[in-house]
Parts: sequence; structure tokens; C-alpha cells
Amino acid sequence: MAIESPQSFVTYSASEQAAWQNGFRKNLGQENGWAAFGSTTAKGTIFLASGSDNGSWYVAIDHPGVVAELPFPKACVTHPGIAAYSAAHMSELYPVLTRIYELSVSLPDGPLEEFQAATDGLPEKTEAERLVKQRIGQDIFRNRLISYWQGRCPISDISDTELLRASHIKPWKDCETDAERLDVHNGILLSALWDAAFDKGLVTFKDDGTPEFSSKLSAPAMSSLSGHSKRISGLTAGHKENLIWHRDQVFNP
Repeated sequence: MAIESPQSFVTYSASEQAAWQNGFRKNLGQENGWAAFGSTTAKGTIFLASGSDNGSWYVAIDHPGVVAELPFPKACVTHPGIAAYSAAHMSELYPVLTRIYELSVSLPDGPLEEFQAATDGLPEKTEAERLVKQRIGQDIFRNRLISYWQGRCPISDISDTELLRASHIKPWKDCETDAERLDVHNGILLSALWDAAFDKGLVTFKDDGTPEFSSKLSAPAMSSLSGHSKRISGLTAGHKENLIWHRDQVFNP
């Protein structure tokens, strides 16, 4: 596919608006018809271009973690970065850009870097001081899980933010490093009831995302959980590794 190069004023304006509205607000110039944009909060660079003959649009990215998890087919076009994606119209490209941003702020170490910046110089000699630092980390972890899971519990489809919990698969206290504590692959955004059951080992998840229930659940609890659930899709190798730990160390069959 041929790329419009250089971009016209109209094309560049549309590229800039799309990038801005999806969190990439740093203009990084243009080369070979691809306009580059960065972000102060998200990792990596996005590149936007328009087809010269059919009005289609393209986005290319250079973030390997995002490429690994972005659920869209790749485009066959010469591009910067490591992968490109296409849409027939700009409006169809917006969901791709939104998901790129959501993943870019979470992978692989965005939460850790934010935590380190927020806690740099904070004392942690006393238990109270350590708890302050932990709360900061848990708030960051929650915000990034909300982005990663697109603000919705993948089991119940509940999207009321007040009812969602940032559930660590391997609890904060059992993690050996801050990187492990703040890794979004060590968390699932669960509604309150699912979070409580998961935390207490009354439910876990198989590698394919299917819930596994404990025999210790009461009949009403089992009915509430099993009657409003589905399989989690899109679990990564990181999620699965942490779920092995959860099944071995937390789950009560």
C-alpha cells in the first residue's frame, strides 16, 4: 500500500487530533509520510499515516510489549517501528489507538517507574512509613489495572469503578521485588465479591481463564459466583505463571 508522503495539512491535522485524543500529545516530527507522536505517561512512540490512494489509515508502534498483546491483525505496509495496523477510516482506527495507550501505560514497567518517582526519598524505617509507601504503590497498581482491563471485571462484566478491586494474584507481601508487586500481569481487575473469594482462596483460575471453585463455598456463594461468571480471555504467560502460584499457595480446593 502506498503512503501519502509528505502528509498534507489535512492529513497531519487528523493525525495530530487522533494522537492527542488518545494520550499521545508530543509531536515528534514526520518522516516518509509517517507522523510520530509520544506521550509523557505512556511508553513508546506511535506513527500515523494515510494511504495515498484509498483513504485508509495506519498506525505503527515500537513497543514490543504492546505488540504482543494488541488484539488486532497486522497490516502489510512498509512502516517504522516493529508492527503496523490499518483501518478503512480514521474512526475505525480510534479503538486501536485507545488500546495502544491503555497497554502502553501499563507495560512493561510503567507502574514501577511511577511508583519509584512517587516514593523517591520517602522514609520507610517504621511500619507506618512502610504502609504509606505501600498505599501509594497499591493506588498506582489499581489505576494501571483499570487501564489494562479497560475498566471492567473480565469475569462479571461489572464496570462500576466503586465496585472494582485491584486483585493481586501473588499478594503484595509475598512478592520479592517492587517490580513484581507492580506488574499488571500479577493482577486482575475483579468485582468486590470475586476479589474477596479470590483473596481468600475460595476461587482461582485455570490457565485458560476458567474459574475453579472451592468446595468450602456455601451454596448461596457458589450460586452468586458461578451464576454470573465467564472465562477470562487474553491471559498472558505472566498471568499464567502467577496463577500457578495462586493455585498452589492460596487456593483451598
